[in-house]
Amino acid sequence: MTTHEAATRPVETGVKRDITGKMLYLFILGDVLGAGVYALVGQIAGEVGGVTWAPMLVALVLALLTAASYAELVTKYPHAGGSAVFAERAYKTPVVSFLVGFCMLAAGVVSASGLALAFAGDYLATFIDVPPVVGAVIFLAAIAALNARGIKESVRANLVMTMIETTGLVLVVVAVSVMLSGGNGDLGRAVQFESGTAPVVAIFGAALLAYYSFVGFETSANVIEEVKDPSRVYPKALFGALLTAGVLYVLVGTAASVALPADELTESTGPLLSVIEATNTGIPSWLFSAIALVAVANGALLTMIMSSRLAYGMGKQGLIPSAFSKVLPQRGTPWVAIVVTTVLAMLLTVTGSIETLAETVVLLLLFVFLSTNVAVLVLRRDKGEEKHFRAWTALPVLGALSCIVLLTQQSGEVWLRGGIIIATGAVLFAVMRLVRRNRKGADV
Repeated sequence: MTTHEAATRPVETGVKRDITGKMLYLFILGDVLGAGVYALVGQIAGEVGGVTWAPMLVALVLALLTAASYAELVTKYPHAGGSAVFAERAYKTPVVSFLVGFCMLAAGVVSASGLALAFAGDYLATFIDVPPVVGAVIFLAAIAALNARGIKESVRANLVMTMIETTGLVLVVVAVSVMLSGGNGDLGRAVQFESGTAPVVAIFGAALLAYYSFVGFETSANVIEEVKDPSRVYPKALFGALLTAGVLYVLVGTAASVALPADELTESTGPLLSVIEATNTGIPSWLFSAIALVAVANGALLTMIMSSRLAYGMGKQGLIPSAFSKVLPQRGTPWVAIVVTTVLAMLLTVTGSIETLAETVVLLLLFVFLSTNVAVLVLRRDKGEEKHFRAWTALPVLGALSCIVLLTQQSGEVWLRGGIIIATGAVLFAVMRLVRRNRKGADV
């Protein structure tokens, strides 16, 4: 059975539609919010100077364009499984849908690697001083252990962790507001670009990093079968969560620039901790560091859960070696997928900086998002299974163009890294296809 045939069969899972609009909103917000901005405000400041709010705003608009495509396809095919299935429906070419799924998988592993480095930086140094790579590897091992223990424990903690990381961002804005009211800080820095840079080029270059802070909403497609009234609820929750995150990011980016010069933000792997310390508001460094660590850990945990489950699913379908579909007998968790994705993430921690890894994640996801934006237009010929949200035609067109524009902003190093990953996926597809063909021949 092909992926397309599986996707078009009536779903017989019998899952309950227990997820309300508010619950879905918090799920998406928790997946989008926190980790990126906690780690990357400094790198964004290094690109644009004090105008950190501008690339945040650009990234929000670009994310909303692609979100409109997801809103249409997810509500049009509420039993589908995300970008790879949309690609199969639209293009009916196995290699394309495989590479879209593989890019999602690879992006999750690379993202977890970058978040592990962020966790092991200045935020962790508040409590214990260890080499970043060593700290990142130990952190990923702990995440893998929790992942293998069971998803129930992880999901229960997500809501609490989302509230904690949101509180941390609000705390930054409030602390800098108190700082300004006391006559400190420099509001003028928020409109000062890095000297010697072209503003438009700098903004779009930094938008690549800012875009990383908004990715994650695609995983919400996987819970659509359990959402009450999905055609009405999903678009509201999706756009509402992205707008909430966008407002917080713009405020936090502006606050960071007001509190500290761009060069000081750039030098820190825990930029928001440096902001809190600069405000002299009496907020303990250990308290904010703990909040930041929770935020980064939450992002890494959700990412590794998604990556291991995606690898497990691809193993069950025979798209990658079937060993990935093995589960622990008592826990029911995909231990091979967890071990392999974790080891790969550990290896990636020694191959690049947080900035490079984040840009690689964006590169891989831009191919996924480009596929989805085009798929919306191709699938307009199909009326769909349900009453659904319909995006203005201009939105997926602009979404596809935005992906192309952002792809042109990537550095040669990131293209090389991403190209190797995609080429690996293509080779894996060819090998697995050859294996299946040989097995069929042997059966005959």
